[in-house]
Amino acid sequence: MNPLRKFDFQAIVACIITFAVFQTLIATELIGPFWELNMVLICINVILSVSLNLINGYTGQFSIGHAGFMAVGAYISAIITVKLGMSFPLGILVATVAAGILGFLIGLPTLRLNGDYLAIATLGLGEIIRICILNIDYVGGASGLMGIPRLTTFASAFWIMIFVIFFIKNFKNSAHGRCCLSIRENEIAADTMGINTTKYKVMAFTLGASFAGTAGALFSHYFFLAHPATFTFMRSFDILTMVVLGGLGSMTGAITGAVLLTFISAWLSDYPEWRMIIYAATLIVLMLHRPQGLFGSTELSLKMFGLGGKDDGRIAEGR
Repeated sequence: MNPLRKFDFQAIVACIITFAVFQTLIATELIGPFWELNMVLICINVILSVSLNLINGYTGQFSIGHAGFMAVGAYISAIITVKLGMSFPLGILVATVAAGILGFLIGLPTLRLNGDYLAIATLGLGEIIRICILNIDYVGGASGLMGIPRLTTFASAFWIMIFVIFFIKNFKNSAHGRCCLSIRENEIAADTMGINTTKYKVMAFTLGASFAGTAGALFSHYFFLAHPATFTFMRSFDILTMVVLGGLGSMTGAITGAVLLTFISAWLSDYPEWRMIIYAATLIVLMLHRPQGLFGSTELSLKMFGLGGKDDGRIAEGR
């Protein structure tokens, strides 16, 4: 068996075992409602962090408007299920496509920018999306859209998360993904070698926005509502923090960052005033002692702990 396919097979088996264990713990009520909520939130945050990592980590752009696409997914899916009375899977699909189309339309003009200019543009566009929603009475305006049925379950959130992770991993290992990585390393050199840099930046941005819409659909159908205050700049900052904490360009880093920060938020649920202080302190310590993040641009593997063969690290990175 191809080593990469063997690694994928082992990863899927591990995911099935992990799901079976947690599902059993939930069914037997050994995991209570509070931690079940946080497990679903971990799945949603992992989708958000790996999708932003595709833009910021793999393609080397600097987007901080991810919450805007999450809002689009949340509201579009709610319209499909609540207003139109259609199925939840269709709502997720339409939300994903709608967020992707918006990402494509926004990406075309803005991704010709670089660095701080792109960050400011995406921040502004994320706020424009939120303000537009705030003034649409059809979706509740400032009061938000309430009465959304809880259709998201741990099972659906978990397996959608696994699909997104494997999709982005395979995209990274494809010819398109290699072009995105070359843009990250040196955009001028990539352009000189004949790579259409704008095309691949827009492609990565569109995919990242699509999966943010998927996460938004799962979010609104678990927490019963979609409210503009949920999708502010601070939400985008949370997602960016997860990616930076784990390491830009590392899939396992993005996953680890999402899990750690979700657990920190859950642990500090009784002390919300300390949450942003600990976030800021964590980032300051990280930037001082490990500015590349926990994993840098490498992937977590058994080799790191001296337990795997000499090729395990390369297989985990898809090389």
